[in-house]
Amino acid sequence: MVTPQEKSSKKMKFASSSAETEPTSQTTISDDSKSGRGMSTMPRVVKRKLQKLRPIVEYNKRGKGIGQAHSEMQSYIGQGGKNSVLASAAKKWKDFKSTLTRHYILPYTNDRERLSQPPETYKFIEKAQWDAFVASRLSKDFESVHSQHAQIREKLEYNHRLSRKGYAGLEDQLEETMPGVEIDRSTLWKRARQDKHGNIPDPKVAEKAKLIDELQKQVSEGKVSVSGSNDVLTMALGPEHPGRVRGVGAGISPRQYFNLPKPQRMSLDDRLKESLRVLLQEENKKMEAKAREEALRMEARTKQLVEAEREHFLSQLSQLIPNFDPSMLKPRISQSPKNPMSDKASCSGGDVRSLHFEDDTAKNGKHQEEKEEEKKDEEKKEEKQDEKEKEDEEKHDDQVVDYSNMEAPSSLKSLCRYVETTLVPQDKTLHFTIDKEVFGQERDTFVLPEDITQFAGMEEIGATVVAVYMRYLHDVLKQANMCSMVGFIDPATVSANSGTIADRSRLVAARLQKTDGEQIFMMPYNPGRHWILLIVRAKRETVYFLDPLPGNRVVDEEAKTSAGRKAVIWKTLSGTPKQPSSVECGYYVMRFMRDIIMDPSLAFEKKYAKGKQEAPYPQEAIDEVRNEWAEFVCHHMELLNT
Repeated sequence: MVTPQEKSSKKMKFASSSAETEPTSQTTISDDSKSGRGMSTMPRVVKRKLQKLRPIVEYNKRGKGIGQAHSEMQSYIGQGGKNSVLASAAKKWKDFKSTLTRHYILPYTNDRERLSQPPETYKFIEKAQWDAFVASRLSKDFESVHSQHAQIREKLEYNHRLSRKGYAGLEDQLEETMPGVEIDRSTLWKRARQDKHGNIPDPKVAEKAKLIDELQKQVSEGKVSVSGSNDVLTMALGPEHPGRVRGVGAGISPRQYFNLPKPQRMSLDDRLKESLRVLLQEENKKMEAKAREEALRMEARTKQLVEAEREHFLSQLSQLIPNFDPSMLKPRISQSPKNPMSDKASCSGGDVRSLHFEDDTAKNGKHQEEKEEEKKDEEKKEEKQDEKEKEDEEKHDDQVVDYSNMEAPSSLKSLCRYVETTLVPQDKTLHFTIDKEVFGQERDTFVLPEDITQFAGMEEIGATVVAVYMRYLHDVLKQANMCSMVGFIDPATVSANSGTIADRSRLVAARLQKTDGEQIFMMPYNPGRHWILLIVRAKRETVYFLDPLPGNRVVDEEAKTSAGRKAVIWKTLSGTPKQPSSVECGYYVMRFMRDIIMDPSLAFEKKYAKGKQEAPYPQEAIDEVRNEWAEFVCHHMELLNT
């Protein structure tokens, strides 16, 4: 117990029986004392409080306090203490009176002179209070109660040797010294009765400890099964008394201990499996990113090998067949392949278009072998036809995309020229590392040449292009100090072709757990060949649905599932600008996000309310987005080259 700051002014009452009521009622309290008991303090706890340092009190899986901070806070009774703190204080007050009785009164019942003054250790106890307390402890009523409880105490056979740390502290200590071993209450009961050398002095306790060891061995071998309260300790000591649990400390009820959910009592094997599962998931993500990049490289390498083999084959034919023209077997120029990492969206469901030109005359030519018996006029016709086809083929070979005449921002034209002169000839891609603060987890993405050329040609775009623009918008938010107001959800992880609905829902839920108050999250979503924008306001449990397609549309059910909670409020903002054709949805979603964050008040709900604005964006507004995207990519390339 902590002594008062002014010992002379502190008063103590030892009202434990009717015998001490009368003497204490005559005790007078000095005028300089404060009304009420006040607050007991511990110096080092008060010092931490003045330094504004908060100790962290740890609890075990059953809600019992453990650690040094818990032990210190047991002696600090603050104004906020109600249930557990008051119960702890009452126990310590009872223990203090018991200490005075056992050490300073009962041993000196025949020495009245020794009992006439308070002990030297507790000088703050006034003589009148001490006399009243001694009288109560020497009364016949107290002697009867004391004798009765002494007999009860003698019946306790298995006394523990725990210090102030209790069973909770012992369990915490054993978990550190015995890693990988599941500690049940039978182990705690046995260890609590050992001395500092690990021995059990009491023969009765030693016998029970030996029985516990045998039962634990039989359980591990599968000879004995345990369930619920019928565990090893119950088998060794007998049935539990109602309302308590042995070997775990005070305050733990049978229902609380024996009916714990299984995940909270996870075995070592389960914990190892869980840790291994997390590690495997991380490794799988890294391997998938490498596999995607390797697949792109292998595809390009395969094309090179096929082309080389074809050229070799044609050269062999030229040597074997007289007057053989290899250009007659040259295939037509194919469409640019889809980026396997992107989720191209064409609202009409059409195929992906390409910027590469195709010459129809080259594919219609047919080679006919010259024969000596053919007529001269037919030979002349054939020769003229061959000459015409050669001229057409040469024109086609010399034909390149003129980006100077393309209707696109200048930065995007420069980027396209870089694609034609560097990326395509060297079979390269642009690698982006998107920081953790953008989508909640760091990830790598690759922009292919096809992504850039299709973006320049106002064709359908995929998740990679949208994600890169969101990375640019994150920089805009940082400059405006708005990162705590707006967050982003990765479109590549939540769109319809990205895993199962359950997987996507978990990713969205994990991202929303990091919300900061009124923060909104923008989630571009592709239910299948069409882009929409979902804005999630987690605190209000509201999701806003922005669709660039004209007409009233129903919110996609998968989008509802991916967005998270079932009790969420869905609001369709139908006043958004509407796309004029079938491929602009991705560009419109990018423009939606830009317009929203450029307004510091984030009044998008009012701005896009029904009937507000349904005309298409002017091309200048879309080009502004395309120019920002291209400049950001060009700046990224400059950083890579430095």
